[in-house]
Amino acid sequence: MIPTLYIVATPIGNLDDITFRAIQTLKNSDVILAEDTRHSKRLLNHYDIQTDLRAFHEHNEKQKTQAIIGELLEGKNMALISDAGTPLISDPGYVLVREAKKAGVMVSPIPGASAMISAMSASGIASDQFSFFGFLPTKQAARIKAIQAIAHHEQTVIFYESPKRILACVQDLHSVLGKDRTVCLAKELTKSFETIKTDTLPNLIHYLEADQAHQKGEFVVLISSIAKDDKIEGEAQLDKILPILLAEMGASKAAKLAAKITGIDKKHCYQRALDIQG
Repeated sequence: MIPTLYIVATPIGNLDDITFRAIQTLKNSDVILAEDTRHSKRLLNHYDIQTDLRAFHEHNEKQKTQAIIGELLEGKNMALISDAGTPLISDPGYVLVREAKKAGVMVSPIPGASAMISAMSASGIASDQFSFFGFLPTKQAARIKAIQAIAHHEQTVIFYESPKRILACVQDLHSVLGKDRTVCLAKELTKSFETIKTDTLPNLIHYLEADQAHQKGEFVVLISSIAKDDKIEGEAQLDKILPILLAEMGASKAAKLAAKITGIDKKHCYQRALDIQG
């Protein structure tokens, strides 16, 4: 038998949202690696899973990876789980998976729940193309820069946000994206107080401010792609101001300033500047 590291998806809320295969894999593994053993113990107890449980999280991932690979190479099968959902999606595990594959360990996914995919499926926002950004920066200045960078994406943008920052984040989205962009806020997915609201940013701000309870829970945020007319208008504005800026400064500085003015990604502005310079 080839030693195997199983990447096992667990429920994001409702404990019934787990596959039969995931339960059997957790029962049959020699070791379960969990982000928070106290949190995961509730799931394991619910399904009478007695497998050895060990802590594996972002603070000890690098230190423990080689020892874990050593045990896998000795013939043990291990299962990696996160606190909720599919491991490695804004959770620890990448280093372990990378090194395990280098060492010849088989890595096998056991698919299941994902907050990102669940939110997208029920958002009413286009799902044919999307980009996932994990968590945006916590500080406002950096967060606004990140929003400006994704403002002109031609596909749905998805990221996670904490209850502490959700109102400030949505206010920043409003300041950069304007009042007409469609956004979805999804929280407490599969739980008793599941809420999925798809609306304009002014209405979402009103919703969050109306009741402090509306800001509680871990959020998935989905932003609709830029409208074709808005993109054409932004490109026209860029083509208008770039030649003026390039007459006074180099392409790099001109692109940086143009990105601030238009909200268009700086890399795109820089490439357009180079095109204009010929």
